[in-house]
Amino acid sequence: MTGTDRAGSGGSGGPGGAGEPGGRTVLLGVRHHGPGSARAVRAALDAVRPGIVLVEGPPEADALIPLAADEDMRPPVALLAHAVDEPGRSAFWPLAEFSPEWVAVRWALEHDVPARFIDLPATHTLAWQAADDRAADQVDDRADGRAGRREPGDRPGTASTDVRGDPLAALAAAAGHDDPERWWEDVIEHRSPGEGEGDALAPFTALEEAMTALRETEEGGEGDTALGRDLVREAHMRLQVRAARREFARGVAVVCGAWHVPALRRPATVAADRALVKGLPRTKVEMTWVPWTHRRLSRAGGYGAGIESPGWYAHLFAAADRPVERWLTKVAGLLRDEDRIVSPAHVIEAARLAETLAVLRGRPLPGLGETTDAVRAVMCDGSDVPLALVHDRLVVGDVLGEVPPGAPAVPLQRDLTRIQRRLRLKPEPAERELELDLRKETDAGRSRLLHRLRLLGVGWGEPVASRSTGTFRETWRLRWEPELSVRVAEAGVWGTTVLSAATAKAETDAVTERDLAGITALAERCLLAELPDALAPVMRILADRAALDTDVGHLAQALPALVRSLRYGDVRGTDTGALAEVAAGLAERVFVGLPAACAALDADAAEEMRGHVDAVHTAVGLLGDARTPGHGDLGSRWRAVLRALSARDTVPGTVRGRAVRLLLDDDELAPEEAARLMGLVLSPGTPPADAAAWIEGFVGGGSGGGMLLLHDDRLLGLVDAWLTGVPTDAFTDVLPLLRRTFSAFEPGVRRSLGELVGRGPEARGSVTGAGSGIPGFATGLDTERADAVLPVVRLLLGRHPAPDDNDLVGADT
Repeated sequence: MTGTDRAGSGGSGGPGGAGEPGGRTVLLGVRHHGPGSARAVRAALDAVRPGIVLVEGPPEADALIPLAADEDMRPPVALLAHAVDEPGRSAFWPLAEFSPEWVAVRWALEHDVPARFIDLPATHTLAWQAADDRAADQVDDRADGRAGRREPGDRPGTASTDVRGDPLAALAAAAGHDDPERWWEDVIEHRSPGEGEGDALAPFTALEEAMTALRETEEGGEGDTALGRDLVREAHMRLQVRAARREFARGVAVVCGAWHVPALRRPATVAADRALVKGLPRTKVEMTWVPWTHRRLSRAGGYGAGIESPGWYAHLFAAADRPVERWLTKVAGLLRDEDRIVSPAHVIEAARLAETLAVLRGRPLPGLGETTDAVRAVMCDGSDVPLALVHDRLVVGDVLGEVPPGAPAVPLQRDLTRIQRRLRLKPEPAERELELDLRKETDAGRSRLLHRLRLLGVGWGEPVASRSTGTFRETWRLRWEPELSVRVAEAGVWGTTVLSAATAKAETDAVTERDLAGITALAERCLLAELPDALAPVMRILADRAALDTDVGHLAQALPALVRSLRYGDVRGTDTGALAEVAAGLAERVFVGLPAACAALDADAAEEMRGHVDAVHTAVGLLGDARTPGHGDLGSRWRAVLRALSARDTVPGTVRGRAVRLLLDDDELAPEEAARLMGLVLSPGTPPADAAAWIEGFVGGGSGGGMLLLHDDRLLGLVDAWLTGVPTDAFTDVLPLLRRTFSAFEPGVRRSLGELVGRGPEARGSVTGAGSGIPGFATGLDTERADAVLPVVRLLLGRHPAPDDNDLVGADT
């Protein structure tokens, strides 16, 4: 073929052509992920019987095509290309069972016909992506927040015209339809392929004519980068079509996006096409198959060429007959699983309603809109709440594909797959909770794996609050997203196994982390992931940073993570001696520096410091009162610090009130002394703002202060008397603080406090104390009445009654 050869000139007005060297070229323009297009492609290939099938896709994946016939390959799957030197830079080509490209590849494999990908190689695509990122970074550096600032995801020079961005919408509008999806369903998805070759090629002929007319209206200037790159891609595809036509005498079938068909048909010289693809940027890439999901095929999932209803399209493609009735049966089964009453009669009535709606709307068959309206009216009683479940589970769906073990993968991915199988922890697209008992070997292994993956940036699992308070329990929320395959490939630079990669990543993070709290959190994660080789260097760096850091706030933030690590280390059997030494040293430095750090703070800084005091108190409580070698009794020393904070006038009221409350809760301060301190603070000589801050520290912050006021009439009386005595002009200033304090109480506590205050001081008393004066409460504890309920309590607890009911008080309960 010479430089004057033309591409796609084998015929006019239709996809097929003849007369060129190598036989006939058939151009099959499709909609990506369209089941109607997929059925039409299969019918066309059966009718034409080409010598080779060319598919829009990256040529680097040609070697992966045979894996599509593997019995372990289950779509949806995607071709993943990532840059070798920068694994995080990647691109996907998703394929579902109803994708025309997948059908074409499978047809070729089943009929022993060669198949190739003919789009621009991924080596150029990823190089363009890198150039776009650099250009975007430059734009961000110059951005000053003025109008016209680029939105996330936009790239300089990649704007496209409306026609090229959504040609189906333009065709639907030209046909008088305002819904492109509905127009496409009527024209393509509900069409049955004909038996003859002419009928099989008819939809492609019509679609090519429409796209040709659309492309004649396309506008694009010299600065339209997207248009220029489309022209380069199409030039490369024309070159590949020419090469295949020379090689295969039985003809060529090309399956590509319908938008590109007019360009492949358009006459162009070889020299011109080669000039367009010459000198393109390159980057070294690797390719493999990865699992994909229906959810990621949807537009809501962020995939640019996605569809709105992958689950519905999969059903249309798989249903041999009566698709509406079969769909409604699926919906009924889903709703019954959710304990909704749906009978066969509901299915029958919904099918009749869907058919009636299709007739009224002038549609050939009921589509997704008609079936959805029928389900809402008949099965959901007009409610959109169960309908949302149908949309999520069926219309979109959570189907996850599978890739055969023989598919190329980075060593880290292979090790991860091996561990997943050993631990019976299968990746699933649906979100689920996993309860782990760390005393069991398998659950402990699962915990290690999930924590190691989090260290590597592979967020398969997210820890959530466990329903159990024991440290041997963990709860995870799991969900596997296809993008995690990219994260695994990216993490492959740290090692060939999950253990070695997580260890190397933790050591590097410890060196680069500048924040003391960040390093302590990293130490905690190393313990959770059981990385002994990483823990030693992390602890050395932590000790060095802690010795140099003089900010008490930083030290207070770091201490709780260390103490939590000690507890987790105990349940996992990890040696935490070095960690305990660092934690004790850190606590000592906090004890020494905290009183001085609490002086002369404004309101915001005082609130932050109160949080630090709470965190340190919890941490010291977890450490226990055991004497740490070389550090003495940490618990006693911390209580001395709290006493010092509670007595210093220079300490903000929020912190002083919290210190008094913590001492009271630990029985280190008598209730009478707490009432005396409150009385001093709430005396007329104290500014109202300072008194309100003290009250917030004492009863606020979700610490159960409401119940304390409810059961201690002395404290409640002090607060009540102070509130009623606040001057009018000062009350407006302290009202926001008081509202924040008391609004944190439980509704029942607020109601009870209001009732007590409403009865007045003469009727107020401790609910549990003597002299209550409240109807229904005696002046003292009636032990005989209390003893009478103990047999019932024992029965409720599953214990047998004691032989002598008179001994129940002293019985072992």
